[in-house]
Amino acid sequence: MGHTVQNKSKLLARVRRLKGQMEAIERALEAEVSCAEILNLAASVRGATNGLVVELLEDHLRNHVVDVEGDAQRKAGADELIEVMRKHLK
Repeated sequence: MGHTVQNKSKLLARVRRLKGQMEAIERALEAEVSCAEILNLAASVRGATNGLVVELLEDHLRNHVVDVEGDAQRKAGADELIEVMRKHLK
């Protein structure tokens, strides 16, 4: 069983909160609320997204780099993590 499956309900709850926050931005835009309010909503989405990413990164690091047997698996996990970090930080 993969680690994302083990934490599936917690991860899905985070995604659903993000979805709700994005819908709040959509409603705010449709209602023509102030740009400051929309910026605050967007900042909340960014924070929630970062929280989800940190959770996934931590799980990957623990399950594919730290707690693996064998240097080949550790290297593969680290290489995957490096590639993800490069994409995420662009």
